[in-house]
Amino acid sequence: MVRDLNRKIGDKEFDGLITDLNPPAQVGAGTLAAQSSPTALKRGTLLGRNASNNTLAVFGSSAGLVAHSVLCDDCEVGSAQSSQAVYTAGCFHTGKITVAENYTLTEGDLDNFRMRNIVFKLPHQER
Repeated sequence: MVRDLNRKIGDKEFDGLITDLNPPAQVGAGTLAAQSSPTALKRGTLLGRNASNNTLAVFGSSAGLVAHSVLCDDCEVGSAQSSQAVYTAGCFHTGKITVAENYTLTEGDLDNFRMRNIVFKLPHQER
C-alpha cells in the first residue's frame, strides 16, 4: 500500500484569535444555555457560567455569570441546550473576542478570566 503523505487535505485560514503559545490553548466541552430564539454565536465569544444551572451564556448578557471560557467555533444556539467546544485556557487577541452587546469588559472581568488561565493581549506587531 502506497501512501501519499504530501497531498493537500484541507485549508485553515488564520483568524488571529489565539495570539501566543503561553498559556497553551486547552479545549473542553461546555453546555450553552437554550435561547428563546435561534442565536448565532461567533468564534471568540467569551462565555460565563450560570451557577444555578451550570450552563454557559455570552459573558455580560446577565448578572451573576462567572468567567468561564471562549467559544472555539461559530455556532447557532436554539431552544434546546447544546454542547459546544470551548477554550478553557489560552492567550487570545483583545480585538477578536466578543461579549454581550452594550457590555464593556472591566479590569475585574479580565482578572477573573486570568485566574482561569485565559489571558488577553495584542499580537507583537499591533502593540
